[in-house]
Amino acid sequence: MFEVTLLLLILLLIAACAFLPLGCSTLFSPKAPQQSDAVSDSCSNSELTVPEGSTLKQSFLTHLQSEIESALFPRPTDSILQRHYDALVNAELENRLAAMPDS
Repeated sequence: MFEVTLLLLILLLIAACAFLPLGCSTLFSPKAPQQSDAVSDSCSNSELTVPEGSTLKQSFLTHLQSEIESALFPRPTDSILQRHYDALVNAELENRLAAMPDS
């Protein structure tokens, strides 16, 4: 009976690792980052400057948006959830741009 219990616990651990967004690293790390921490800590806002050229500015904003999206959960497939996801990404993008020092 002990072996069956041990096997079930191991299978539960494997299933938890498979379905966690960050994998097993969240289970075995000493301090697992929260989702909001991952979004806000992924880059330092004081080091960012928006380029002057329109093409460079668009590339910078696209890179910043992809960085924010990589720290979040995967993009949902439902249209209503996609709108909420886009609003969340846009709000975080505006927060980061507002926190940047004006040059």
